[in-house]
Amino acid sequence: MTAFSIDSVIEEFEILTKDAGRVQRETLRKILEQNGETEYLQQFGLEGRTDPETFKARIPLVTHQDLEPYIQRIFDGETSPVLTGKPLTAITVSSGTAQGKRKFLPFNEELLQTTVQIYRISFAFRNREYPIRNGKALQFIYSSMEMKTNGGLPAAAATTNIYRSKHFRRIMKDIQSQCCSPDEVIFCPHSDQSLYCHLLCGLIFSDEVQWVFAQFSHSLVNAFRTFELVWEDLCHDISHGVLSSRITVPSVRAAVSKLLFPNPTLADSIYKRCKGLSNWYGVIPELFPNAKYVYGIMTGAMEPYLKKLRHYAGSLPLICADYGASEGWVGANVNPRLPPELATFTVLPNIAFFEFIPLLKPEGLQNSASNDYIESEPVGLTEVEVGKEYEVVVTSFAGLCRYRLGDIVKVVGFHNSTPELRYVCRRNVVLSINIDKNTEKDVMVAAEEAAKLLAAEKLELVDFTSHIDGSTHPGHYVIFWELSSDAGEEVLSSCCNCLDLAFVDGGYVTSRRAGGIGPLELRIVGKGTFRKILEHCMSLGTAMNQFKTPRFVGPSHGNILQILCDNVIKSYFSTAYGC
Repeated sequence: MTAFSIDSVIEEFEILTKDAGRVQRETLRKILEQNGETEYLQQFGLEGRTDPETFKARIPLVTHQDLEPYIQRIFDGETSPVLTGKPLTAITVSSGTAQGKRKFLPFNEELLQTTVQIYRISFAFRNREYPIRNGKALQFIYSSMEMKTNGGLPAAAATTNIYRSKHFRRIMKDIQSQCCSPDEVIFCPHSDQSLYCHLLCGLIFSDEVQWVFAQFSHSLVNAFRTFELVWEDLCHDISHGVLSSRITVPSVRAAVSKLLFPNPTLADSIYKRCKGLSNWYGVIPELFPNAKYVYGIMTGAMEPYLKKLRHYAGSLPLICADYGASEGWVGANVNPRLPPELATFTVLPNIAFFEFIPLLKPEGLQNSASNDYIESEPVGLTEVEVGKEYEVVVTSFAGLCRYRLGDIVKVVGFHNSTPELRYVCRRNVVLSINIDKNTEKDVMVAAEEAAKLLAAEKLELVDFTSHIDGSTHPGHYVIFWELSSDAGEEVLSSCCNCLDLAFVDGGYVTSRRAGGIGPLELRIVGKGTFRKILEHCMSLGTAMNQFKTPRFVGPSHGNILQILCDNVIKSYFSTAYGC
């Protein structure tokens, strides 16, 4: 990207965000003109009106469950305008790891164009801060299993729907550095073979790599944990110019083999660099000396992987990728120098019509740990207030109208007249037995607090999740931990007590003291347990790109709970409340 084009993209963005209110009204008008004759919208009697006031008065707030019957009809092959005026180009399939159930969502050309716009803007701001020249990017990109709906539409993860477009990939090559890996690696049906080839291609072009990317920080950590295990095999492939026999897909073997030739000098250099590392600290800049940063989604459920990712990245900055969901994009990261924990996302006012439900604590509980909220009427994009929390509501070109994303965000400022958001957490409560209400954020905070006790023992928390055990009376919280190595009884008992005390929700504390909730249980699972969960989810069609470790596992998660329980090696009960 030339300096001129970067300046042009940023200038366009500045113009777009200066009058966000007007842009929002125009965006809603376009959406309603395009989709106003659909069956869904016709039932509410808009009568051709496209103003926000009428729209809000007549169209109800909905969740995915409300729209599911309409989407199912499209899935089954109905061609009449059910949700969108134009035919859909695909169906997006969510991972289902969070709720234990995959969602089907509409996907169309407008969402593809939105993705291009988001990528152009965020890359322009990144490149202004961290200039890159002609080179390559090591991108850990994976496709998901693709299926056909009963009506013949392709159905896959959002990233697969996007990367399937040759037009999109061509545009991206002009905007961003070219991916080290050929398309055959990206669309390899076996993610373990794809990952191995991504690593190999990255090493082949190691001096040309200018940045490292994966959709989620979990995928980045998984990639370099895998590198720790296979680096000698990769050196062997490079030295001899022959691809490992573990790669069995003919098209992938052919594509990668074209890049391989015997290069013992490079192999020896990589070998020496790896041998010289202390516990793999700084492996990314060591392998890719011209890399400027590491990039991916690092907020929300991805935050627990930041410590390990920083270990691998060494001195390289971590930059959080943009804010979106399977339903569509919300905002771009135009402040790339902020650390991931403080990342902000500037809402693009022309990609959808946005509303925000104010979330207020009840009177007298403003400073409490309660997860109860009082809702008030949604406000518009330019009506939000700095310092307050909201749930995001989106109306998209793909037929979602006043759709509650379930995300809680905090407004931290404005860029011109459009808000800058900080992602807080998913709104849904995951742990509740009595009057207690704890979210996935509370689970992560508790795990982070207790994991501090592991540091003195030079132990690492690899991954974790939670569960409600209702088979006991009273029921109790269960936390599953996988550790990097064995830990002593005393430290794990202390961790268990610390976890129990780290849940500070008023309902939980009261119930624990009154005996309405039993002592928290910490279950230690064997090494590789969470890898088995990943493999299980991918066998069901989840892409590596979209996988998120579920922070709560319940009955709807089926075999995931069974995998966890089958791999428990130790169990501890809290004595933090004197019982």
